[in-house]
Amino acid sequence: MHSLNLDITSTLILSIILFIIGNFIKNRVNIFNRFCIPSPVIGGLLFCLLTLLLKFFNICDISMDTSLMDYLICFFFTTVGVGMSMSLVKKGGKALIKYWILCGVLSFCQNIIAVILSKVIGINPLLGLMCGTISMEGGHGSSAAYGATIENLGVQNAISVGIAASTLGLILAGLIGSPLAKFLIDKYKLKPGLKYKKVSTSKNIDNRINLDIFSFLEQLLTILLCISLGKLIANIFFNITGIIIPAITGCMLISVLFRNVNDKVNIINLDFKIIDFLSDLSLGIFLTMALMSIDLFKLSSLFGPILIIVICQAIFIVIYSIFICFKILGKNFDSAVMISGLIGHGLGATPTALANMTSISDKYGYSKKAFLVVPLVAAFLLDLFTMPCIILFINILS
Repeated sequence: MHSLNLDITSTLILSIILFIIGNFIKNRVNIFNRFCIPSPVIGGLLFCLLTLLLKFFNICDISMDTSLMDYLICFFFTTVGVGMSMSLVKKGGKALIKYWILCGVLSFCQNIIAVILSKVIGINPLLGLMCGTISMEGGHGSSAAYGATIENLGVQNAISVGIAASTLGLILAGLIGSPLAKFLIDKYKLKPGLKYKKVSTSKNIDNRINLDIFSFLEQLLTILLCISLGKLIANIFFNITGIIIPAITGCMLISVLFRNVNDKVNIINLDFKIIDFLSDLSLGIFLTMALMSIDLFKLSSLFGPILIIVICQAIFIVIYSIFICFKILGKNFDSAVMISGLIGHGLGATPTALANMTSISDKYGYSKKAFLVVPLVAAFLLDLFTMPCIILFINILS
């Protein structure tokens, strides 16, 4: 079997090509457009399946340098943070509190489901726990971190199981989130507020960026400075306390602080058309790169128990979203968009949540409340529930 090693430049080129192919297919294959499947999911999964076939038939083994993903995700979360004004957070009000509590309940239920099913299947409950909140709401980073802790307790392959579950969850999150929101919007004939209803930028010249090179560089410099300071804060916090916090948390914290200080003293004129463009760009390439680099061949060797638990998690979150969350959040357009986000980060990751909501917004219209509440809870507030919940279950089962 031949081996093909892609360096960082080749990997980036491939991800851009797949992003474009995904968008091309979405616009021309009605089923993808109708169910609002994000373009990165389409392009990334197609290549993922191709690499599986090439490896299965011993034709070629493709490896990629995905180190750029760390920078892309920091860039994306920094742009999200720059968009978070405290005045907007206050406007989140009851919806934010409700969404936060619902996500906390979900994290507890995910662990219960994982532990019960692991005992039914006959695997170590701690290994089953890796298919709970750790991998579902936590994602790949959480799986690696907590997986190491569980392996130190004598449980083998915890990290591999967590990564595999996170991968499968990420795929399902991209495939389920937007179609479910579309189902709710169509069934209840929901409409966005008139002032937030928008037309696709490809058809509306008024929404195109009026690019000024100096304004663009100002926005880019602001984001890069926030990233640098955010990573520095995360490292300092670790050196002082010994507690690891993700770099994205530091980046988002600094960008939120900058935004709110800037609102008071007007250091720079933030151009949100440019920032939103950079946000969409970094998110799209990150998600494409994440999906195209999935090793389904390796995943297949762990498929049995993981598949059963993760599919049950997906079924539960769909039922929970439709019959509980949708009603509690108001049974309106905003709540439907939030549901696509809930499934995005409840099974996958925050970027998937944003991709799902963006896909829905491109088709039906913008939800200001959803794009305010979901990133804030998913990236920041949710950890206040998930961390104690995970630690509690590890201690009970160990």
